[in-house]
Amino acid sequence: MDGTHGSGAREVIAVQNLWAGYDGEPVLEDVDLSVRERDFVGLIGPNGGGKTTLINVLLGLLQPTRGRVEIMGLPVEKGRRFIGYVPQLVDFDRVFPIRVWDVARMGRLSRHHVLRRYSAEDDGAVARALREVDAFDLRDRPFGELSGGQRQRVYIARALASEPEILLLDEPTTSVDPRVSQTIYQLLERLNERITILMISHDMSAISSYVKTVGCINRRLFYHGEDQLTPEMLELAYQCPIDLIAHGAPHRVFAEHDHPDAEPKRDGRDGHDR
Repeated sequence: MDGTHGSGAREVIAVQNLWAGYDGEPVLEDVDLSVRERDFVGLIGPNGGGKTTLINVLLGLLQPTRGRVEIMGLPVEKGRRFIGYVPQLVDFDRVFPIRVWDVARMGRLSRHHVLRRYSAEDDGAVARALREVDAFDLRDRPFGELSGGQRQRVYIARALASEPEILLLDEPTTSVDPRVSQTIYQLLERLNERITILMISHDMSAISSYVKTVGCINRRLFYHGEDQLTPEMLELAYQCPIDLIAHGAPHRVFAEHDHPDAEPKRDGRDGHDR
C-alpha cells in the first residue's frame, strides 16, 4: 500500500496543544495531531496511555482543559456530525430482542429528534451501509445470535449509516480471531478509498499491514504523518527498550530481524505484543 496520502489533501482533524484528563489529572499532555483527507491513521500505545481519551475528545464526550480541536474546520460540537464511531466489541445481553437492522439504523439517530419517525432516506442509508459491510442478508437476524466478527461488521454499518467523512475505531478487532480480523481490516481498507480513518489498536500486524500513517501515544503523541514506526518512537511511547519483529508477509513499519521463529516480546503489565 502506498503510505502517502498527498500533502495537498485538506485537513479533516486538527489538534493543537491538547491537554485533557479526568478529575483534574491530565491523561493527554501537549498533543498535536493533523489528519488529512483519506488518510488511514493507526495509533498504538500502552493501556492507560490516553488512546481512548483522545477519541472521547474528538467525539465531544470530554472537554479539553487546554488546546484547540477542530473537525472539518469546525469546533467539535459542530464537526462531530461528520464522524462515525466504532467502539470496542464488548459483551452484552444476548437475549435482548433487537434485530441487526435496528442496530444499524441507530446510526441515523443523530439526524433526528428522538421521537421523529425514520424516513425512506434513512432506510436507504441503512441498507447501503449493511450491503457495504456484507451484512445485508443478516438484517432480520437477532443481533445476539451473531458471531463476534458479524457483530463488529454491524457496528461498522451503524457508523456508516450516518454517512460520515471520518471513521474513528477503538480496538475494532478485540476478541475476534485473526482470520476474521483480517477480513475486517480488508473492509476498512476498501472504505478508506472514500473515508478518512483513525484507528486505535494493539494489533501490530494490522498497524504494519493496512494503515498509511502510524504513531504512538502515551500521554504525549509521537506522530509525524509518516508510514514508518521506528524503535525510537516505540521506546518513547512505552518508555522501555523495544524489539521490533516481523512475521509472514513483508510489513512496511517493522525492522527486519534474523530470527523469523522468535516469539513476540510481551509487556509484563498488560500482556500485549510489542
